[in-house]
Amino acid sequence: MPSRLIDRAVDQIAGLPGVGRRTALRLALHLLGRSEDEVRRFTEAIQEMKEGVLSCTTCGNLGEQETCGICADVRRDGSRIAVVEDLRDLLAIEGTGHYKGRYHVLGGVISPMDGVGPGDLRIETLVERAHSEVVEEVIFALPTTMEGDTTAFYIDKRLRGSAVKVTTLARGVAVGDELQYADELTLIRSLQQRLPYSAQSGVNDSMS
Repeated sequence: MPSRLIDRAVDQIAGLPGVGRRTALRLALHLLGRSEDEVRRFTEAIQEMKEGVLSCTTCGNLGEQETCGICADVRRDGSRIAVVEDLRDLLAIEGTGHYKGRYHVLGGVISPMDGVGPGDLRIETLVERAHSEVVEEVIFALPTTMEGDTTAFYIDKRLRGSAVKVTTLARGVAVGDELQYADELTLIRSLQQRLPYSAQSGVNDSMS
């Protein structure tokens, strides 16, 4: 690198997911060509996001208050909770406009290969919500991957014995796909045609 400052910036940008050093260098040089005011607004926006965005104490959604707008909305159906991996999946379902329940954001899925276990996710708070609130249905809206199925299987075991009904999206979402990449029509049909979780013949049967 012609400058240690550029090298340092490239190192930081390359630390973002999906960004290699070549792309990081291109972005660093692009920022270098922007005006000081533009770069200042960019860095201030990132800093303000980091300092001001909070995780909802109820569901794990992101917002600027301790209780997110969805949990605070009395018009939402509190008897249904859709369990999602992260904010991107929540936004995908919200984008359909057909789901009026509430959510629980796990913050990931169980993945032993990546060192992610049940204790690293918001599973205990989900179990508490299912037992303490007026919850009738928990909907698994998780990736159709081995990690997603393993996570659903674990949560289902934790919820056994409770009165809550556990369902999962119909497999209109192809096996191995991430929920956030599904089109809106597929998501709507998967929500409308959701099935009892016990009806699935995936990991929950193979691990019994």
